[in-house]
This record gives sequence, C-alpha cells and structure tokens, in this order.
Amino acid sequence: MELEKLLGQLHDDPGFMRHVTRWHEQTAAPARTEPLPAELHPRLAEALLRQGIASLYTHQADAFRAAREGRHVAVVTPTASGKTLCYNLPVLQALLEDPTARALYLFPTKALAQDQLAVLSGLCEALGLGNIVGVYDGDTPASARRRIRQDARIIITNPDMLHMGILPHHTQWAALFAHLRFIVMDELHAYRGVFGSHVANVLRRLKRIAGFYGSAPQFIASSATIANPEELARRLTSSPVALITRDGSPKAHKHFIFYNPPVVDPALGIRRPALLEARDIAGRFLMHDLQTIIFARSRLGTELLLTYLRQLLEERGLPAELVRGYRGGYLPKERRAIEQGLRQGKVRGVVATNALELGIDIGDLSAAILTGYPGSIASTVQQAGRAGRRSRVSAAILIAGPSPLDQYIVTHPDFLLGRSPERALIAPDNPAVLLSHLACAAFELPLAGDERFGAEDITAQLLSFLAEDGQVRLAGGRWHWARAAYPAGSVSLRSAGADIFTILAGAGDGKPPQTIGTLERFSVPLLLHEGAVYMHEGQTYIVERLDWEAGLAYVQPAEVDYYTEASANIEVQISQTLAEEDEGPLRRGFGEVIVHSQATSFRKIRLFTQEVIGRGPITLPAVSMPAGSFWYALPPAFLEQLQELGAWQGEPIRDYGPNWEIQRRLARQRDGFRCRHCGAPEPPGREHDVHHLRPFREFGYIPGANERYRQANALDNLITLCPRCHRLAEAARQLRSTLAGLAHVLRHVAPVFLMCDPADLGVVSTHEGYQGWPTIFIYERAPAGIGFSQALFDLPEGELLRAALDVVRQCQCLAGCPSCVGAAGEFSGNVKSQVLRLLRLCLAGLPEVYPT
Repeated sequence: MELEKLLGQLHDDPGFMRHVTRWHEQTAAPARTEPLPAELHPRLAEALLRQGIASLYTHQADAFRAAREGRHVAVVTPTASGKTLCYNLPVLQALLEDPTARALYLFPTKALAQDQLAVLSGLCEALGLGNIVGVYDGDTPASARRRIRQDARIIITNPDMLHMGILPHHTQWAALFAHLRFIVMDELHAYRGVFGSHVANVLRRLKRIAGFYGSAPQFIASSATIANPEELARRLTSSPVALITRDGSPKAHKHFIFYNPPVVDPALGIRRPALLEARDIAGRFLMHDLQTIIFARSRLGTELLLTYLRQLLEERGLPAELVRGYRGGYLPKERRAIEQGLRQGKVRGVVATNALELGIDIGDLSAAILTGYPGSIASTVQQAGRAGRRSRVSAAILIAGPSPLDQYIVTHPDFLLGRSPERALIAPDNPAVLLSHLACAAFELPLAGDERFGAEDITAQLLSFLAEDGQVRLAGGRWHWARAAYPAGSVSLRSAGADIFTILAGAGDGKPPQTIGTLERFSVPLLLHEGAVYMHEGQTYIVERLDWEAGLAYVQPAEVDYYTEASANIEVQISQTLAEEDEGPLRRGFGEVIVHSQATSFRKIRLFTQEVIGRGPITLPAVSMPAGSFWYALPPAFLEQLQELGAWQGEPIRDYGPNWEIQRRLARQRDGFRCRHCGAPEPPGREHDVHHLRPFREFGYIPGANERYRQANALDNLITLCPRCHRLAEAARQLRSTLAGLAHVLRHVAPVFLMCDPADLGVVSTHEGYQGWPTIFIYERAPAGIGFSQALFDLPEGELLRAALDVVRQCQCLAGCPSCVGAAGEFSGNVKSQVLRLLRLCLAGLPEVYPT
C-alpha cells in the first residue's frame, strides 16, 4: 500500500511527470502449472512438498520432460520465473537414480556460484545425499580442493577455472569426467562476444575430454530473453537444443517508468546528471520505507550515491547503515552479510553495480532504480526484475544518461518493452580464438591426424601453424604438445588476439603487483596509455607506466571524478567485400578490413557533466589489426545531388578578429597572389580568398572576451585559394564534419541491435574509403571480428539510419552535443542540421521499419 501511495504522488507531481517519457504497467497474471511429474523420485517430490512446491510451472515441467528424453535444453523465460528448478530437478533426479552420476554447474560470477551452493546443499541434505556439492574457483582453499575433486558429485565453477584449473588437469578429475551426466549453464546470454567465443571453445575441449573418459553429458542452459537463444545455445554447446519458452510463472503488478533528466543548458543539450536524479528519486522511496535497489554504472557512481543517500538518511534522523553498497572489491563475507540483510529486511536500500544484476537471492524488493541504461535490453530487464520477484506490486525506474544510446532507449520505450531485438553473437571459429584453444586441446589430449576441432575445416592448417612455431609435433599420426608450459595459462577468455598486454595493479606495502586483466595490443594505445583511467570490476585505476616491449601495463587504484578518451588517426583498408547493396542513395556493405591506428592525444572528461578538464599527448607506436567492418558509402551521384541542394554550405563567420584584413593581405602577398592549389593568378577586380587550414571556429574566439583570433589568423594557418578551390575546400570540410557527426551517433545506436557495448565498436569516417567514395566504417575491435558487421548488414533496410535520425532529431541541443552528433566542433552552427538533412535524404523513399 505504501508503494502504491508513493506512485500515486509521483503520478500527480507535474515536476516529475514532465520528464517521464513512458509509464508502463504490467498487469498481474496467475501462474500456469502442471502436477509434479509421476516419474519424479519420491524423495525429490517429498522435498519439494516440504518447501511448499506441489506443482511445477509449465516451463519447469517442459524442461524436466525434455531433459528426461536425453535432449539438450535451453530455457528462456523472464527474470524470477523459477529457472533454477529447470536444471536442478533433472540433475537431482539423475543423482538419486545413479549413485555414480556427476554434474558440472557453470556460472559467470562467484556470487552466483555461492548462491547456488546454498540452494543445492540444502536440497541434497534433505534428499539424504549428504555433502556432495562443492564450489571450485579461485577462492576455494587448497585444503578443500582434493576433497571436492574426489567426493563432490556436483561441481560448481566458472568458465575461467574450467579453462585453466580443471581441463588442463583432467587426470585429477577422472571420476567427474567418467560419470559426467549434466553440464548446467546459467545466464547463457552472458556468454557473448569475445568471451562467449572463448567459452564455446572451452566447451569443445570439455566435451572432447568427457568423450575420452567415456561420457556424453547433456547441457541444460537458462537465459534471459534475447532474439536468438536457440542459435546462441547451439553455437556455444556445438549441439542441437530443445528451446523451452512456455513461461508459466505468475506475473506481479509492475510499474516501469522511463525518466529523462531535465535539460539544464538548452544550447549544449546538457541534462541534469542521472546520478543526482537517482539520489532524489531513491530518497523518496527510502523515506517511505520501501526497500529499494539502485544500480550505478561504476564503482565511483556507487560510492557517490551511497554517500548522498546516507547523508539524506542522517538528515532525517535515520541510521546511515540502512543503505549499503555492493560492488566488486567487497570481501565475500561483506557481500554475504549485505545479501542476508536484504533478505531479512534489515537493509532498506542497496546501491550496487551490475554485480547484483544476476539471479542472486536478495529477497523481495519494492523498487529498482537504474542510473543510466545498463548497455543491453537483457541487462535492463534483469536489473528491473530485482524488484517484485514474487507477487507484490513493484516499480522500476530507468533514469537515462546523456549518451546517444541512453537517449535512444528513453525516447523509444517500446523498443525495450517489446520483443527483444538483441542478438547475442559469438564467433567460435574466429581464427585467433580457435588457434588458442587448439593449443590447449593438444596439451590436454593428443589430436589425431584427421581430428577436427571446431565447425570450420581448418584444423590441419592451424596445427601446421602451431608446428612451425614449435608448439606441437606430429608423432605416430597424432599431434602432441611440444612445450613445457601449459598453454591455458596464457590464454585470456576476454581477449581475442594472441598479442596480449598484462595489466598489473600495485598492491602497496611492498607486495608484488597483482594481475587484474589483459588487453589486446591493438587497443592498448587508446585504453592503457600513460595517464589513462582504466576501469576493472567497478574499481578505477590510473595507468602509471607502460612497458611496450614486455607487454605490461602498471596501474594504481585511484579515486577520480573523470574518465579519459583517446584520439587517434585511424585508416581502414578493405581487404575483401563479403556483401554489398544499395540502401536508398547509399551503398552499404560489410567485409574484412585492416585497421591502422596511431594514437595521438587524450582528454580528461569530468563524469556526469562531460566537461573537458585536461589533455595530454600519447607517444606510442602505430598498430594494425585485421577486423570485420560494416560501412556506408556515398556514391558520386548522391554527392552531386547534395551539392546541388547546397548541403555543404557552411554558416558564414561575421567576425574574424581585428587583424584579419592585415593578415589576409600578408597571406596573399606571401603566396604571390596566386591560388596555392591550382596556381591561378588573381583576376582583375577580384581578390583571391584566404582559407584557414585549421578551422577558425576551433580556436573559440569570442569578440571582447579573448584574443584567440591571433593564433587563428597566424600566417602559418592561412593559405590563398581561388574562389573555386575555396568552395571545394569548404565543401570537403563540411562533408568531413557531417560524416564525423553521423559516425558518432551510428556508433552509439548500433549496440541497441547487437547486444554489445559501444566500446566493442570503432568508427571512422573518411573522404576516400569504399571505391574512393566518402565512407563511414563501423568496425569491430576484436581481431578478425565476432559477427557484429554482418549483423548490422542484415538489419532491415533503413533501421539503423532511422534510429540515428530519431536520436539527433529528438535531442534538445541547438547545434550538436555528445548526446547526438558529438561536440559541435569546427562547424558549431550547423553540424546537427547537416546530419539531419543527410539522414532525411538517405531515408527518403525507404519504408519505415517501426513508428517514429
């Protein structure tokens, strides 16, 4: 009742509702159930009845039947729909029927593993199976590992430990692999991109070892709602799967509110920081004693919100400890205490990173507040689903951040509320990824001469490469590992390239630095240059030193209120066009490219306000990488049409400063009164133009406020051009500026369709790209690509461009801002309008793929 009272107050508050773009209500719906299966083991049925479970939801019953039929199963139902029973029932049934049977559970996080340990241990004790469940991960004490290997019948672990700690040492796990009946994979949608591509190969190695010991395990997987769950499950497991989607769980009454913070600077389109809005809105829920979870995007955001909310509680005479933080870096004991406090109701609010996004049991919360779009629709649904996980009314509020991606989602709520368009993409046969795991497989078990590892028939070719490098040798018709070190230790599941940098964090107190991550060399100049802010599990680090030759980056923890953004000169060369077609007046395509990057400088940008507070140079070697890329190219006929329409006419500058006429005359005199481009002399009665090499607007001259016209009008920045060459130069500059603005927004809206982070994509606009035409390339940052490029090409005609148009059109800035086309830059008067005009011309005549 208290929640409904508060929601009523918010609905009647004009100041709040003015910024609500959608208030969606999900009506309550009853459960659809089936009786407990007749074949369910009596002890298991009795244990369920003791827990008050007298029937199964339809999807639980479907999953149990499919598993009993020996099929691989993928269950795709909403958050808090009881997916855990979908895999626990068939596993426990098998363990009761066969005293030798084993199961392996894979979870993407340690917290989920611990949560499942508590659930399974209680069930197994109730079933009389004893202490047969063990968690085997990096936190498992050495003293417990031997017992787990020998006695545990259910092993709970994560892909990293399976990859490095179990498969290479499979002889110590002979009992597990000889009797392995089930492999359970929770949160299947988390295994996507580079990470998912690696996990697919880890599972190939797992199946290979299991086959060696004589077992053929079944997979049971669960996933959040995505567009391609069957495809993802099939590609991860290399097996056909039965897809279970008939959700029978009850639906509670839920309010989902989309909130866009107010604009505080109309000219620049700057909105009030989402963090401050989250503080105010969460405060209202907490003051009504409504248990609330607030998600922040970073560790810094978590700590700031926690501080704000505790100050608010203290001002109202309430204990600050009613609100807790939850993020990476907390000790396991602290996390368990917070989770228990939430379940018991002693903790009334928790500010968390996505560490609490997944299905850890934290009880029945009233509200979830999302500070910024989490990056994917699946993550948004999961975070929102942390409230109202049982039957009571609940609320979720998404507070948009300033990025184009956030702005697109908050102004297109139907995109999130409808069927998810996100496809979780993996590329298990990416040559770099496949090569790494082929080496691991050879270490684990010799490969037969004709053995095939992976879907693509390139095993022999890759083995020959490994042999030339001295990693494997052929003996007796089998390929054997030829080195002393085991290869899994040098293969990161989160990097696609073979040339990897190791990131070392100083521990202080004379302790040796700890490895906290890895990164491909190609990305290092942009993300790990000296002075860069590096984020890991919500913790902020500053890069202090980079050892380019040794492949080491040394970082130190730091609390800063800014992030860094690097600039680079990037060139993209098309190696092979795989497909192309016309999209309106544009030509679009995708294929294989080589990306050349030379990092030049970086900016320090203040969090929340996007203010540039510092700059620095980057002096590192150029790097190159083969990648997949999607592109839009502007054919000559379309350029001519744009020229005729006056698309590239820039807004004139009225005041070039008091010394302009003198500098202009000196420049013409220096150049002999001839055009520096074509050599034409000045005709009688018409002086040549003088052009700024670096655009005048970039200097930020304000009459009466500064003297930046002096640098802008310096002779080394001026060049004499005839009227024709000057028009061409200005048009080319406008074209570059417009393409750069369009590229900015395309990069940020593309992830909506790809289930990836904007950082997974690079973008570059060039005056001479595909066939020498002006081109925008959206390339993948993973070497050789994951499949994002083809996914963009496969989108319905006009869908990506229309999404970009909607973001730019609905942005409230005047001339361009980071929320749409980027900073206004050299043509602050009309970059936004030029991008809008270009997009409208591109979309003219194309069918609308959804209402705008």
